Amino acid sequence: MRIAIDTGGTFTDCVFVRNGKLQILKVPSQPSMPEEAISAAVRQARKQFPPASVFSDDRGLDLICGTTVGTNALLERRGGRVALVTTAGFEDVLEIGRQARTKLYDFFVEKPEPLVRASDRIGATERLAWDGTVIEGLSKQEVERILRIVHRAKPDAVAVCFLFSFRNPQHERKLAERLRRAGYLVSVSHEILPEFREYERTSATAINAYLAPVMSGYLRGTQNRVRAAWYSGPRPKTATTHLRVQVMQSNGGIISAERAAREPVTTILSGPAGGVTGAAYAAKLAGIDKVITFDMGGTSTDVALLSGDLRTTSEAMAAGLPVAVPMLEIHTVGAGGGSLARFDRGGALRVGPESAGAEPGPICYGQGDRPTVTDAHAALGHFGTSGLLGGSFALDVPRARHFMDKTRGVFRSVEDFAEGILAVANVVMEKAIRVISVERGHDPHDYTMVAFGGAGGLHACALASALEMRRVLLPNFPGALSALGILRADVVREFSRTVLFAIRGVNGLSVGLRRLFSHLETDGNRTLRQEGFLPSKIRIERRLDMRYTGQAYELSVPTDGDIVSAFHRAHEQRYGYHDAKRAVEIVNLRVRATGITDKPRIEKIARVASTEKMWRGASLDCVLDGKRLTAALIDREQLRRGDSFAGPAVISEYSATTLVPAGWRAQVDAYGQILLTKPGQSRTHARKN
Repeated sequence: MRIAIDTGGTFTDCVFVRNGKLQILKVPSQPSMPEEAISAAVRQARKQFPPASVFSDDRGLDLICGTTVGTNALLERRGGRVALVTTAGFEDVLEIGRQARTKLYDFFVEKPEPLVRASDRIGATERLAWDGTVIEGLSKQEVERILRIVHRAKPDAVAVCFLFSFRNPQHERKLAERLRRAGYLVSVSHEILPEFREYERTSATAINAYLAPVMSGYLRGTQNRVRAAWYSGPRPKTATTHLRVQVMQSNGGIISAERAAREPVTTILSGPAGGVTGAAYAAKLAGIDKVITFDMGGTSTDVALLSGDLRTTSEAMAAGLPVAVPMLEIHTVGAGGGSLARFDRGGALRVGPESAGAEPGPICYGQGDRPTVTDAHAALGHFGTSGLLGGSFALDVPRARHFMDKTRGVFRSVEDFAEGILAVANVVMEKAIRVISVERGHDPHDYTMVAFGGAGGLHACALASALEMRRVLLPNFPGALSALGILRADVVREFSRTVLFAIRGVNGLSVGLRRLFSHLETDGNRTLRQEGFLPSKIRIERRLDMRYTGQAYELSVPTDGDIVSAFHRAHEQRYGYHDAKRAVEIVNLRVRATGITDKPRIEKIARVASTEKMWRGASLDCVLDGKRLTAALIDREQLRRGDSFAGPAVISEYSATTLVPAGWRAQVDAYGQILLTKPGQSRTHARKN
């Protein structure tokens, strides 16, 4: 049995296969103890199977998790106490950082505090040259001196990052081996990020050490609670109790729980990465190549641009700190269904980034008392009277209207206040989409929006119109697409090496670079074979980080064909120009090793001979685009292949609600996905509106 779970801010989503069909469950999240929400979802999933079927498979249970534990611990500064051991003279690298300022004209900008306090940074007497040769060795006496200092500091974890260790890790290995023998949880830079740039490498290693105690405890708790939930009750004497837990990484692949506990820095965008992989699958089913993913959940919105393969970056930031490990290019903003509305000191309406979360949640959930985006939709009648989750989660709309009326400020009515909240939230999310598209040389008009998350469909058409996008794809299970993406994810390991190799008159890979690539590929193949993958199930992808000589940052290009021309094209697209006469250099070699897993599929829907439209006739009164009107209420489960209808309409389903404004048309494709289009909308017309 394989179950995927995505832990979100408001709901925890669960996806599994029963009788050959994908099934979803949503349970309220428990921010203070996320593993308890996971075990609750597993208990509910277990009820869907008779005992004999649960224990008929000797492989037991595979649980794949998307988690926000690392992200939240970093944002809220709830990680462990870390001791940092680095080359003497470089103890303050985390404090100094880079000269680049996040806000160039803000005199009051505050840098985030380093994760390691000054008293816990230890300088080691050792030194390597730029090429890895030893200038001053790390003596046994020095190792024992460092061990005594670490012992006095009593840290939860130790980070080790020596100068130029990406060239020669022998000193790091020597110290890490001694620290581990002494029982410490150790993060070592050549294992976490064997690349140049001292600040970014030290930051990634320190973040990993900071999160390791939290992630280790969370995964242990998850394994214990899930085992108790899944294997409780009567079962055959011969039944296995095997449980394998895997975790989604930020790069779109999964790793074992044991490795995730050692390398938690790779899981910071765990849940959003699942959404991107799920959206890529939905786009493939629809035959769409260029998409912008729009994942609006309870606490945040995640957007990404896809054109072919998944894009990764090594320049991501989290909580104001650089995280240079490979991550999908996802941009996150604090705008979700639970985002709180407030008036600032100047009287302007603000929405987010603060969120009501799962506790207390929006007002209409029955406990909160501060207006949220979800409350705005409830007040405008977008959910009708049936509530959420197929009617099992009731909404208290009168309560929401009461509290919104008390706090509406200058707005004339609750409806005006609600529409103001949605308008402000839409502006925040529109800006996020422009960051990953327009600001990087991509025209949103050429892309289709894939809208998902519990609130994605509520805002998709409004955002598409503002961005002059022509189509919106509403995938199956939109409120749990991240969990579906996690269930379909492959096992992925990333390997890299800094080379700083100048290209002079050669457009392909040199013999030396091919040899270095082969070493990385050997590591990738060996690692995945140890995970149980056959050679036929292993895929190796090569990429290069390249730049013009003298530049500070790189662009990633594939290794096929003319790599120099490929870099010029990438530079032209990103920055609007290229210089064919300027020297180019290769900075890093990257190998992405993928173990192909067995994946559940969404099958095509059989054509239905009957022309009777079971979903016709229902309606609800609501406010859309500033007008009170009667909209068709569409039960998505009643839709069939080829069905089409026009807005205004509200599409209701277990995991999400979608608004189809007037002028938009919906068409159900062969897989049950819904394509929303606005016929006759030209770029000029959209701009005037």
